[in-house]
Amino acid sequence: MKKFKELLNGNKVAKVMGVHNGLTAKLAEEAGYDAVWASGLEISASQAVPDANILTMSENLQVVENIRESTKIPVLCDCDSGYGGLNNTVRMVEKYESVGVDAICIEDKLFPKMNSFIENNQVLADRIDFCEKIRSIKITQENPDFCAVARIESLIAGEGMEKALERAELYEKAGADALLIHSKATDAKEIKEFAKGYIGKLPLIIVPTTYPDIDLNELYKLGIRMVIFANQGLRSAVNSIKATFDKIIEFEKTTVVEDEIAPMSEIFRLQGMYDMLENERKIKNTISKEDF
Repeated sequence: MKKFKELLNGNKVAKVMGVHNGLTAKLAEEAGYDAVWASGLEISASQAVPDANILTMSENLQVVENIRESTKIPVLCDCDSGYGGLNNTVRMVEKYESVGVDAICIEDKLFPKMNSFIENNQVLADRIDFCEKIRSIKITQENPDFCAVARIESLIAGEGMEKALERAELYEKAGADALLIHSKATDAKEIKEFAKGYIGKLPLIIVPTTYPDIDLNELYKLGIRMVIFANQGLRSAVNSIKATFDKIIEFEKTTVVEDEIAPMSEIFRLQGMYDMLENERKIKNTISKEDF
């Protein structure tokens, strides 16, 4: 398994899929993604609450631990703005590192943060305060391979390109291992402009939710080393589940969906049922009644 740092410094753009539980993490690994993004949006939506720091750090961490246990590929965790102030960030690092995640990402917005695609609710943190949070991560971590990704929200909040580049320089000096530049533009022009204007040495990460038409080879040449498909899995699942539910209630039987849904055998495989039974068989075969 490649470490997260190796993905950031690879010879191609690493592809990361957003997940919200162990099952989706396993599906992402089987599909061939390089890592998974424990998405704050997906985790909160899966529990039917707003992506606005409604769930506590402990609630998110419980899901993240399940994700970590379910996949062998690196796990990058969406940790919003660090769940509070400087000391909250320190506590967050201790807890997330303890469950074996490879990297965390914090964004430069005030707590409680609001999802980036909600208009007129984006309040940025003071740049120095955020640098202190980044520094606290690097000081607190015990695993040298643990990575801190600094997420820049200047373009989301309307602060502008110049300020975004200034923040990038400061966050690099503070010790960030990578920069996630976020944009809600409908094309990649803004991201490309940032990448061309950034003169630092950190790998760049993007989240093309609103600008899906991207050329990874072109972006790699601009210094972008990772792309996060942060919510497409959840959004596809919602449409599929709604369609299945609607058909069953309309026709009052499941024959109309059986060809469209996974067989029970696939569910058993994904949850490890067959592996469990095989392991049970092996254990029993080591025991002889004559020995007892």
